[in-house]
Amino acid sequence: MIKRVIEFSAHNRFLVISLTVVLLFFGFYSLNKIPLDAIPDLSDTQVIIYSKWDRSPEILEKQVTYPIIASLLGAPKIKSVRGFSDFGYSYVYVIFEDGTDLYWARSRVMEYLNRIAAQLPRGVQTELGPDATSVGWVFQYALGDDLGKMTSAELRSLQDWNIRYQLQSVQGVSEVAGLGGFVKQFQVQVDPKKLALLQVTLPQVMDAIRNTNQESGGRVIEFSGTEAMVRSQGLISNTEELENTVVAFPEKSRAPILIKQVATVSIGPEMRRGITDLDGKGDAVGGIIVMRHGEDAPTVISRVKEK
Repeated sequence: MIKRVIEFSAHNRFLVISLTVVLLFFGFYSLNKIPLDAIPDLSDTQVIIYSKWDRSPEILEKQVTYPIIASLLGAPKIKSVRGFSDFGYSYVYVIFEDGTDLYWARSRVMEYLNRIAAQLPRGVQTELGPDATSVGWVFQYALGDDLGKMTSAELRSLQDWNIRYQLQSVQGVSEVAGLGGFVKQFQVQVDPKKLALLQVTLPQVMDAIRNTNQESGGRVIEFSGTEAMVRSQGLISNTEELENTVVAFPEKSRAPILIKQVATVSIGPEMRRGITDLDGKGDAVGGIIVMRHGEDAPTVISRVKEK
């Protein structure tokens, strides 16, 4: 066999040389175009279930984490299910067999999660993690204000409401997670003495705040051949609107009881459980870009920088 190959090559030198040149050109082209990853993705097919509920870890473990794990034990192609509970949140890691398509696995988990949703306690917020892998953290950035005109709270609002959505639209990006700074929120500090004096309960205050921060549609009114849409506009935009929210109507008084009569309303930072630092200069605001499963890391990074 080898003798025939050598004999053919000797009699067809032009053809062999031409084929060698073509292969060299193809190899050089492939070397420049084929994406190479310094850290190849060898992780298992994994789906993360995140649940949020303001309860202790023990209650979360019994009423949220364990029921979710038990419902997934019969799902196809599952290798193992692991749960983790902490104060206020729960994680369930579903590991599938090698070669399982990630989006097929996510659809199966969502199917089984819909079955158990009715059995979970009221108020539990459950969602799936991003369609990424353990090596999907490909880019991290920080926001800075050299002039010092913006506070860390304003930088975090800029990150969460502007920059995040712009980067989320980049092809190949699965998630943009914000970190650092302070998340703004409306804070209502209730005075127990005023509640007792006006005979108002804390659940009444909570229900009033919850009900006032929403919009609802009415119907269409027709007059003079035209139609007018009726709707209520109630989304809170400042502290004054929240202070003037009606809590209750006393039977012996015609004046309603407002939030500002029983509590103090202000805008403050949400309690945070961590802090970020940039070059030892103090608190920093930034974000983490997680790459979607199956994407090329250098390509995604270049797209993010162009954005």
